[in-house]
Amino acid sequence: MTSPVAGPLNDVVVIDLTTMLAGPFATMVLGDLGADVIKIEPPHGDFIREQGPFAPDDELRAFGGYFQSVNRNKRSVVLDLTTEEGRASLLELVAHADVVVENFRHGVMDRLGLSYERLQEKNPHLVYAAIRGFGDERTGSSPMRDWPAYDITVQAVSGLMEITGEPDRPPDQDRSRSR
Repeated sequence: MTSPVAGPLNDVVVIDLTTMLAGPFATMVLGDLGADVIKIEPPHGDFIREQGPFAPDDELRAFGGYFQSVNRNKRSVVLDLTTEEGRASLLELVAHADVVVENFRHGVMDRLGLSYERLQEKNPHLVYAAIRGFGDERTGSSPMRDWPAYDITVQAVSGLMEITGEPDRPPDQDRSRSR
């Protein structure tokens, strides 16, 4: 299948194994440029689907505004990667893909039997992008490599929170109460 968007990446197939923001945003941009992005979701769906906002008349509540904002121009496929059948289906998709993007914590893909090396065996020309805040053993040692890396975590660890806000107030203080 080709992407509904015409662009320079029209012949590129991307397997999207991402959630939250950084990964879905990156693959969304690839879709915006014409790539055929196949988002892999667990049987219960990407948990971001349930995040609002929702339209007042939306009784289904399956496509929250946050989910929609970073998942346009994608097709979704449900695979349970904890099962042999799900992993086999993913490997079949990988065999015909150009790119895999994942943002699991360090070691998750390895524990699933879907390591970079295993996917590379299935498709030697595969481009593999792992979005990790604190790395893994392939990219260098880090004492925080097993930590999830959400935006707020990285802001806190990097010290960015310390330099934002108002003097003599913590960064998370609700400023609306002080007005």
